[in-house]
Amino acid sequence: MATAQTQRIRLGLFVQPVGQHVSGWRLTEKLGDPTDIDWLITIAKKAEAGKFDLFFVGDALATSMYRLPSTMARLEPLTMLSALAVNTKRIGLAATASTTFSDPFTMARSFSSLDHISRGRAAWNVVTSFSTDVARNFSRNDMPNHAERYARAREFLEVTNKLWEGWEAGAVQPNKETGEYFVNDKIKSIDHDGEHFQVQGPLNITRSPQGRPVIIEAGSSADGQKLAAETAEVIFTAAASLEEAQTFYRSQKDQVIAAGRNPDHVVIMPGVMPIVGRTREEAKALWKELNTLVDIENGLRQLSLRFSMDLSQYPLDGPVPEVPLGEGNQSRVKLMTDMAKRENLTLRELAAVAAGSRGHRVIVGTAEDIADDFELWMKEGGADGFNIMPAIMSEQLDLFVELVIPELRRRGLFRDDYEFATLRENLGLPAL
Repeated sequence: MATAQTQRIRLGLFVQPVGQHVSGWRLTEKLGDPTDIDWLITIAKKAEAGKFDLFFVGDALATSMYRLPSTMARLEPLTMLSALAVNTKRIGLAATASTTFSDPFTMARSFSSLDHISRGRAAWNVVTSFSTDVARNFSRNDMPNHAERYARAREFLEVTNKLWEGWEAGAVQPNKETGEYFVNDKIKSIDHDGEHFQVQGPLNITRSPQGRPVIIEAGSSADGQKLAAETAEVIFTAAASLEEAQTFYRSQKDQVIAAGRNPDHVVIMPGVMPIVGRTREEAKALWKELNTLVDIENGLRQLSLRFSMDLSQYPLDGPVPEVPLGEGNQSRVKLMTDMAKRENLTLRELAAVAAGSRGHRVIVGTAEDIADDFELWMKEGGADGFNIMPAIMSEQLDLFVELVIPELRRRGLFRDDYEFATLRENLGLPAL
């Protein structure tokens, strides 16, 4: 395994169009709109100017009146990224899409199309939906259990990979003399007959520039880690401390090795919300102001949805109640309850943290402070890179690009420019 000291930091931008912090939109000088493609293009171009590896958008197949402004109503990710693809040149374009309420043929075709349109910059964040609200939008009263969702996801990925591999390189060779356009031996049906899917193939789109999109996964449950070890190339995670990150990093890389894969070909990127200031005092004042503006009632509702239990019956200034791990988002529930125990947080305090950063780590300080932190995590085996979550859009992204990235470059930790044309190459992943 390559030593952390020789690695370059990979950076993703986790995009919430009006800011990752629940109060961020209240402090911006220019309030964007999650459905305004011009606003999203502006953000993508800022990230590309900073040489970020990834522009990443999450997604959900349900909404409610209590969701954040960025997620209450939003563009369908693949449609959005197709528009961004023709307005950018090098930054990777990653979208979340669920294996629980889709089919492999449609998903394989859609992401292959994005890879063609972007000329090799597509990535798929593979998720299994967990909300019963999503189930009810797809004619179900309940959600498949955790084990069933992951079994389906594993077979889903098996089928999509077969479909992508069904077109070999060189399958298109137009010959005007013979009248042959394709080399038939290089195009294969897959004839998959499994527990969840029966798919004939071949895919009705040619092999894309990367061969297949970069596969991203997130999830720290046992099932999530096992699936990621077998199939993921980038792993998003949440870790509140370096020790916690190191434990996850070692465990995940060991499982990658056990799965017969090269651990250097799996990039682990914890989410982090940097609160950037030109001075520490400025950064601390901004963080305090953001949290002062948090609507605790909304934060409590968000936490209740996350924990799948009504927390309004518990005293706000009392301890966080015991939360049984259910069939939902297990890893994030455990992360937040562990944080509450470790830091002795009241329910009110955890609700504020959950509403503000949604359980991800927050670094408050100058560019030097943030670079120090990133460098430590890299050297001590806690990360291969970071998924950056700007609290205020676009002011905090602007400051990160203006101040933090030059400091990382000064230390030799980040690129001066994109080295390659495809996302796979820029992430240091092998060609397919």
